[in-house]
Amino acid sequence: MTVPLTAAPVTVVPRRSMLIAAFSTIVEWYDFTLYLYLTPVLARVFFGGNENSTLATLGVFAVAYVLRPVGGGVLGHLGDRIGRRQVLLISMTIMTVAMFATGLLPVGAAFLMFLLRCAMGFSVGGEYSGVLTMLVESADKRNRGFVVSLASAASEVGALLAAGVSALVVGLLATSDLDAWGWRIPFFFGGFLALLTLVMRTTVQETPAFEQARAEGKLPKNPLADVIRHQWRAILRTFAISALGSATYYVAVTYVPTYLTSVGGVTDGEALTMSTIAAVAVIVVTPAIGAWSDRLGRRPMLLALTAVFVVLPLPMFALMASGGWARGIAGAVILAAGAGAVSAAAAATVPEQFATAGRMSGLALGYTMATAAFGGLSPFLADVLIRWTGWRLSPGLLVMAVAVAVIPVLLRLPETAGRDLSELAGPGGEDAAVSARAPSRR
Repeated sequence: MTVPLTAAPVTVVPRRSMLIAAFSTIVEWYDFTLYLYLTPVLARVFFGGNENSTLATLGVFAVAYVLRPVGGGVLGHLGDRIGRRQVLLISMTIMTVAMFATGLLPVGAAFLMFLLRCAMGFSVGGEYSGVLTMLVESADKRNRGFVVSLASAASEVGALLAAGVSALVVGLLATSDLDAWGWRIPFFFGGFLALLTLVMRTTVQETPAFEQARAEGKLPKNPLADVIRHQWRAILRTFAISALGSATYYVAVTYVPTYLTSVGGVTDGEALTMSTIAAVAVIVVTPAIGAWSDRLGRRPMLLALTAVFVVLPLPMFALMASGGWARGIAGAVILAAGAGAVSAAAAATVPEQFATAGRMSGLALGYTMATAAFGGLSPFLADVLIRWTGWRLSPGLLVMAVAVAVIPVLLRLPETAGRDLSELAGPGGEDAAVSARAPSRR
């Protein structure tokens, strides 16, 4: 049975450790965003470049996401047993090997590409949730939203790098050279980035909250089963919030380059340049939203952003579909900034739903199930909807539907901003904050 964590020990986490943890999310999002940004190229290289090749490429991306909940369950369980730091080293090792191996694939090796995407899906199942857990357990309660949002901002740095490197390679190489060998360059760059991150992570310290729980013998023998039994409401809340974040990000950000080329009538290079500019806007917005969530509260911030995505997607996709550079960049930037704001507000909210004993298991489970359903599948479904309905704005309708569905959950969301982690864990591991919605400002 989960035992709630008592008052946090007086232990100062070095700022360097928190920054390394936060900014190491660059690698995960670089890789997955890179795959989507290079979809037109990879469709030619691995799937023949026929009329169904784009759908097949997105299908591999979607199927590989099924491994995220598996990796989340395994790595989350280990994170609650052996520590957050050790699991983050394991996940980054897998990512490093997989990215270098992708760059070495022979042309046309679609099945090997699929296997490596599955390995990436498994490893990142515990990656982002592990980083969020480490930051929540290390940051001061007064600026927890801001600190944890740095991980979300860093993920956008990864997206920016992916867009920038992709645009550079696509713009400088002829199509024949790009398809023959140029596509490998971004993956090798990602492999070196992952290796550097792995080396830096070896210097990161374990979180004080986990160390105290382990020292006091308060870690459950089976964290995954324990969190499902005692914190299932927190898992459902995490799933709903993460579904919103996944749908907005993967449709409104990572699918946009493909949408701009297939519907907006722009070239691959132009679409990637637009996405690069959009990523810069997200990086600027994200820390501000994280800081505001500390002041205004997680619940009102998420409710406001969800309301925005009930009305925003259709007009923005219509703007991008109308063609032209100015309209395309305006739609891409506005959608990306909104999606980044959702991710920033959710970053601290989801790990705050759980007790320390079982936090990584619960977060990984709820988060990865949502990203598997609404992240990996969203670009695929968006493309399928356009083909089936012939309506170019249907991807916007997909995001709107998720936003509407999440509102009832957010209306009952316990407020967690400014509260001690020990205050959020009541008897049996459930949230004491359920009955105390006003954030503490002590």
